[in-house]
Amino acid sequence: MYRWLSPFLLLFAACCALAADYPEPVQGDFVIKNFQFTSGERIAELKLHYRTLGTPMRDAKGVVRNAVLIMHGTGGSGAQFIRPEFAGELFGAGGVLDAKRYYIILPDGIGHGQSSKPSDGMRARFPRYGYQDMIHAHYRLVTEALGVDHLRLVMGTSMGGMHTWLWGERYPDFMDALMPLASLPTQISGRNRVWRRAIIDAIRKDSEWRGGDYTTQPQSLGVATELLFFMGSNPQLRQQQMPSLQESDKVIDEAVAKAMQSGDANDSLYQVEASRDYDPAPGLEKIVAPLLAINSADDLINPPELGILEREIKRVKKGRAVLIPLSSDTRGHGTHTIAATWKNYLTELLATSTH
Repeated sequence: MYRWLSPFLLLFAACCALAADYPEPVQGDFVIKNFQFTSGERIAELKLHYRTLGTPMRDAKGVVRNAVLIMHGTGGSGAQFIRPEFAGELFGAGGVLDAKRYYIILPDGIGHGQSSKPSDGMRARFPRYGYQDMIHAHYRLVTEALGVDHLRLVMGTSMGGMHTWLWGERYPDFMDALMPLASLPTQISGRNRVWRRAIIDAIRKDSEWRGGDYTTQPQSLGVATELLFFMGSNPQLRQQQMPSLQESDKVIDEAVAKAMQSGDANDSLYQVEASRDYDPAPGLEKIVAPLLAINSADDLINPPELGILEREIKRVKKGRAVLIPLSSDTRGHGTHTIAATWKNYLTELLATSTH
């Protein structure tokens, strides 16, 4: 049946098959009863959805030594990592995070994916969660639901990268190594705060939002989509993908249309607002595990010219920062999910951290 495929396509298909050489993720839900948020609000049942690959392995003392926690970005879910650019590069046989050697945990954060979120029914009456709530819930998922008492590695992309800094401060002895991707160890401010506020204001001030009790998605969800689209890649790649006015409009119109069909304004609002309590700067000295922070030079959300990462990493006892230069392989902020651009650094981190 392959007689019509060119040699190139056959090679491509073979490479894809090899890249997908990892176990099928096992999915589950963990329900926390009467969960209290830092705001003081409570929810009767907080559901956390998760995916795992591999099997936990314990040492002679019964401590899990091969567990890896990977956290997603704003608006994403653990499912975003099950793709050739990430899982295909890392989880397959012989990969840096070979799922036959490591126990990989991919949770959906509060308000994301299949975990509890405003669109489940509570709408704007859903508790206003923050990053501290999200990492506390993940800690309970890891320890109570999965029975993991130690992590070989904590890593994350974008929002998940920011959570990684917080994990290092809040649970300093719980992991052997940390790798935040596409993040900065400082409070959300400057331009990073501006685009988030633009989304928040667009939704909250939209008469169609109706205090969260809309029956059809408000048009401000489209504005949020456009801003997220704008911040997520680099100018060179966007120009290649959309070289004319007509093609540019077509691409953004399609992105907005998709969001209006499958997205939710309350979920987006809460996801962006959750960053309000993020500020690891005061506690960077609390991080004791080796930490390797990786950003890309074409990241519009975390631009290297600010010099924040280079300055603050000096306060982390075993900290190191790497800046991936702009290339045809980088994707702006989205470089965090292109594992081929940084997996060699991950190999080095695992080799030089104790377990």
